[in-house]
Parts: sequence; C-alpha cells; structure tokens
Amino acid sequence: MPKLGLALGSGASRGWSHVGVIKALLREGIEPDIVCGTSVGAIVGGSYAAGNLEKLENWVLGSTRTDVLRFFDIKLSQSGFVDTERLSWFLHNYVAAENQLIEDLPKKYAAVSTNLDTGREVWFTEGRLAEAVRASMALPGLFPAIRNEQQWLVDGGLVNPVPVSVCRALGADIVIAVNLNSGIVGRSNTGTPEAAPVDNRGVLGSIKQQAKEYSHAIFQNHNDKDATPGLFYAIAKSVNIVQDRITRSRLAGDPADVLLSPQVAHIGMLEFHRAAEAIEEGEGCVQKSVPEIRRLMGNICQ
Repeated sequence: MPKLGLALGSGASRGWSHVGVIKALLREGIEPDIVCGTSVGAIVGGSYAAGNLEKLENWVLGSTRTDVLRFFDIKLSQSGFVDTERLSWFLHNYVAAENQLIEDLPKKYAAVSTNLDTGREVWFTEGRLAEAVRASMALPGLFPAIRNEQQWLVDGGLVNPVPVSVCRALGADIVIAVNLNSGIVGRSNTGTPEAAPVDNRGVLGSIKQQAKEYSHAIFQNHNDKDATPGLFYAIAKSVNIVQDRITRSRLAGDPADVLLSPQVAHIGMLEFHRAAEAIEEGEGCVQKSVPEIRRLMGNICQ
C-alpha cells in the first residue's frame, strides 16, 4: 500500500479547518500514515496522532472569545503576550500529555519550526510532542521563542507554511496538503468586534474595562483607512503576507498530489471562537477531493 502523507499548514485560527479535514478523511476510510504540521497544523496534527482529536474538537467548539483572551496577559512581557502557563495546560490536556514522545506515536509525525538565528527550518521527529508543537507555533510578537538544543526557535510558518517536503522526506508516496493561506492577502475584515457591557464600579469595573480594551486590541478590525493600523492588525497582516508569498513559492517547487484550500480567509488571525465554520469548511473541501485521492492511491497500487 502507498504511504499517505498529510501536510497541515499554518494559519492561526483558520487552522481548525484541519480538524474537519481529518474527520472527513477518516470517515471515507482514508487514513494518513504520516502527519506533518506547521504552527496550528502541528497542534491539530499532534492531537490527532496522540489520539486526542475528539477532545480537542470538543474544546474548540465550546470556546468563546473570552476563553481565547484568557491565553493572553494584559501586561506585556518582553517576550510576548501569551500566558505560558495556560498554554502549557492547553497543550497537555488537548494535544499531548507532558511525557508523550513523538517516536512512541502510532504513526510518523513531524512539526516544523524556524531557527531564529539562521532562518533554517527545524523538523521535530522525536522528543516531547508538546514541546515540538510549542516551538512550531511560537509566532513572534505573540508567543515567546522556545529554547531547544542551544537554538532559539519560532513559528515554522516563516519558512515552510505547508510542509509537503517534510511528508516526502518521511516516506510519503502521496501527499495531501492543506493550505490555509488561500485568499488571505488583499482581504479586509469588515466586522466590528462585539463590546461586552462593563461594570464601571470600583476596582472590579476598572479591571473589566482594561480587559475590554485589551479584547478590542486583539480582535481589532481596521475599518478606518486613514487611521494608523493597530499593533495586532499590523502583525496579523504582515504574517499573512509573508506566509502567502512563501506558501506560493514552496508549493510551486514541491507541489502536493492533492491540495486542499479551505475558504477561510474571512476568519481573523485570532478568531479561534469561529471553529465551527472552519471545521465545516475543512470537511467540505475533502468531499470534493475524495475521488482524486482514491484515483491516486489506486494508480500507485497497480
């Protein structure tokens, strides 16, 4: 039987599409032998490989904007905005246990990260799964860089947003790739964040007001063309541009056998609470490509 590889791309909150992709493939009896992921692709791929995908899906479907905000510190540290303790809790509960090793997984897995000093991509094919995922998703400006074997690592989407090459290197005969960056450049979000009512009484009211303003900073939409873009808007759009250009270049040089492009460009970078529509779109993408996947697998078997 041909070895089937699944390359799950980067794309922040758009990455919940990967959950739908995997669910739809398994429903069709198409089970990947090799799973490689970058950033959010590493999260979902790692959760699947460790047998925690259903648990992860239940959590993301039940999460709200408030749940997402809990991952961020109101006070900016020198290394990023993310509450690292809560992030560890999330990874160990919904992706992989703290002592889960990649080499002990039932299928081949790799997470892609970037060496902050050299710009080279780093592949995690062994070691602690949760730490590999953390290194792969360390988006500069939001997540702190990760120290590993005398090198500082950041988000793998900076060098290999859709890791087709990694799947092939691990022995995949056929590679299904999921590109979350289709259509993200040139699109502007037009929605306005909902403002929660604020209790302005005393210290509690002050804290709530800070949280409200912080929420607006994270989920900000840039509707006023003459206003200076906010911090998170500028980071998100810059990352989108970089990943779009690199994705195009990498896929042109090493194309996937089947390329899935969920139409999720309308979902903002940190709108993780919109998981349901992302998952549904991922499932829909697979349904359109099942005949092609079966044809490719049949050809190699002959």
